[in-house]
Amino acid sequence: MEHIYGKQGQHRLVITNRESLEVTGVVHVDSFDDEEVVLETDQGLLAIRGEDLHIKNLNLEKGELAIEGLVLELAYSEDRRLRDRGKGFLGRLFK
Repeated sequence: MEHIYGKQGQHRLVITNRESLEVTGVVHVDSFDDEEVVLETDQGLLAIRGEDLHIKNLNLEKGELAIEGLVLELAYSEDRRLRDRGKGFLGRLFK
């Protein structure tokens, strides 16, 4: 199945107790800090918001990412233009 963003791949999210997140289908990490991680995935841009976030594992060859910290919000967007740095990703998404 062809997706608007690109070819559909194996994209999966696994959240455990809101304290860890495993993501597959990761193409690129756009930005990250302890409150927000923005990824390009096979299914579009994904913003992960939380507290004390840190990347535990990243393997772009396999498209895998593991994050630890308190997960508060997840949001997708297919608009690649949302990468500008003026505001946080979710602030731009929910204008």
